[in-house]
Amino acid sequence: MRRFLLVLLLVLPGLLRAQQTGAPALLVADQLYITRDRMLVASGNVEAFQNGVRLQARAIRYSQDTGGLEIDGPITLTEGEGTVIVADAAALDGDLRNGILRGARLVLEQQLQLAAVQLNRVDGRYSQLYKTAITSCRICDDGRPPLWQIRAKRVIHDSVENQLYFDEAQFRIGNLPVFWLPRLRLPDPTVSRASGFLVPSVRSTSQLGIGLKIPYFIKLSDKRDLTLTPYLSSSTTTLQFRYRQAYRNGRVQFDAAITEDDLRPGDTRGYLFGRGEFALPDDFTLRFDIEAVSDDAYLKDYGYSDADRLRSELRLSRARRDAYISASFINFKTLRDGEENATLPTLVLDGEYERRFFPDALGGEVRARLVAHSHRRSSSVSIDSDDADDIVDGRDIARLNGQLDWMRTAIFASGLRADTQLGASFNAFRIAQDDTFPDRVTEITPHAALTLRYPLSRQSANGVRHLLEPVAQVSVVGGTRLDIPNEESTRVEFDQGNLLSISRFPRPDRRERGAMAALGVGWSRFDPDGWNTHVTLGQVFREDTDSGFSATSGLDSLSSDFLVAGQIETGSALYLTGRSLLTEDFDLTKAEVRGDFAMRRGRLGGGYVWLDADAGEDRDSSVSEFALDGSLQINRYWTASADWRFDTASDRAATAGFGLSYENECVTLDLSIKRRYTTSTSVEPSTDFGFNIGLRGFAADTGTERYVRSCSN
Repeated sequence: MRRFLLVLLLVLPGLLRAQQTGAPALLVADQLYITRDRMLVASGNVEAFQNGVRLQARAIRYSQDTGGLEIDGPITLTEGEGTVIVADAAALDGDLRNGILRGARLVLEQQLQLAAVQLNRVDGRYSQLYKTAITSCRICDDGRPPLWQIRAKRVIHDSVENQLYFDEAQFRIGNLPVFWLPRLRLPDPTVSRASGFLVPSVRSTSQLGIGLKIPYFIKLSDKRDLTLTPYLSSSTTTLQFRYRQAYRNGRVQFDAAITEDDLRPGDTRGYLFGRGEFALPDDFTLRFDIEAVSDDAYLKDYGYSDADRLRSELRLSRARRDAYISASFINFKTLRDGEENATLPTLVLDGEYERRFFPDALGGEVRARLVAHSHRRSSSVSIDSDDADDIVDGRDIARLNGQLDWMRTAIFASGLRADTQLGASFNAFRIAQDDTFPDRVTEITPHAALTLRYPLSRQSANGVRHLLEPVAQVSVVGGTRLDIPNEESTRVEFDQGNLLSISRFPRPDRRERGAMAALGVGWSRFDPDGWNTHVTLGQVFREDTDSGFSATSGLDSLSSDFLVAGQIETGSALYLTGRSLLTEDFDLTKAEVRGDFAMRRGRLGGGYVWLDADAGEDRDSSVSEFALDGSLQINRYWTASADWRFDTASDRAATAGFGLSYENECVTLDLSIKRRYTTSTSVEPSTDFGFNIGLRGFAADTGTERYVRSCSN
């Protein structure tokens, strides 16, 4: 059949006239004719286009006298990319902006469906729907109701403000009415941030009972928002809030809560966490973190955090290719049993500057570093020789450390690589409120190191490549151990990262002294099919023992423990990493392993940690702990997850948790159970239940994968 394409602006100036822009309207149809009463009729696969609106219908009749359109369905009216109206019949004006559609269904962003007996279009902006059913669930033709729906006497969709307004709304699960609201406003699926209620959640704990959280989101501006969440149960009245603001050069966020409960009658409890980051001129960055709480047990009682030490920090830093500078002020607060903030270094000042140069005369690289640090205790009690054991009372320490190094690398024709390091360090300490150590200590110490590497590579016929690299280092550090307390390097980790270091202490207040040697070998296997393996073996030898190392550090004798570390990865399926320290008798002093295995329908991960007892690290008994976590996709909708941590030394579980979630095209459901078995003077064992239900369709698409239910039995 022949098709007709008319630029109706030229034929009938009044028909479908363009608004404001003056753009012509187009009409395409199988047949086009004019009746005796001067009515233009287009029939058969009719399509009309104007100002971004596309109309498809079986037939259109245009009256020149009234300027209106009578349209026979099925009708499809499309505005932009996100709004589609389907109707049985319609009566619209010439510019398609006003009129009535009968038996209409409005679909927004392919997520939300609004079916109504009648839809009125007003000014091309408002769609008024009468006797409406709204859902984002798939609707089957067998008459079964959707999982959820909202029935309303009238719904108004404002396409400019992107809001939905409901009159006499009734929420139903299936066909069962759950609650009724006289007025309701919700954002349409195009809105990512709009003021209104968020998804409520139910939380039940053995300490606080069953409670309900109802968050309310307030859009203060495009760059600021506030979320208020009342939390009510039989034992607590809590108001949580979260404030966020974005700036041109940074952002801030504050999370807090204030509580009155039965756990501490008469006390007002709460917490405040804040963080922010700003980009300043000249490449500087300013960061801050604030952590404060009313009492030691509050965060764990309400599940806000598992932290047992709070850290607040203000930090200014700049990193460039050849220079780094930073300065920070830190405040610590302990929540641990047996620790007192008055005798802990709670106020800390840190500063660091590092610069590297490449002198043509010397070759290689010159690196200069300056570190300043001080920490202060709030206690004013001074330590003297009569104090018992390791009571530190109010000792305060400040130090300044400087280091200058010249480093150069030479690669010989045989493949041998030699790394040379020559340098010196300057250290100055000031100790206050401690009569057992001198007030001021300074030193200048030279150091030198030579590291040899001989990498060997081989590739097999199947593309597997092997890399074997034996390494050896000899080093010497001058001077003797300063008469200063050890407050910053009490925990030393010996691993593949510091095997070839001049000093393996984590902080500059301690340095290894004398002549030392380190031997090691690394082997790596790279497989094109994804099986990659890395193994490192190493040991350190020294001229004199160093009393600054603890027994389980593996470095407290003339020859260190054997370091064994490795990794195995098989593409995206398996990742396994581990590290251990073995004595000459092959007894473990430290060991840790972590593995993750990805399956087609889930993931399983776990870890194990072993630490031998060590009084030098304040560990009276050994630590042996397993941890497991994973998830399993039961089917296309249901996913289960679990985690478990078990302390084998005390032969009891520390924590355990289980989660179950359901997700399809229109609803998400989350159920969680968590049990904490640990106890202290401020924290009791507790069980925490969580339940959340979310309705899809009233917010911007999250972009996460979801599955559409089938209509088959």
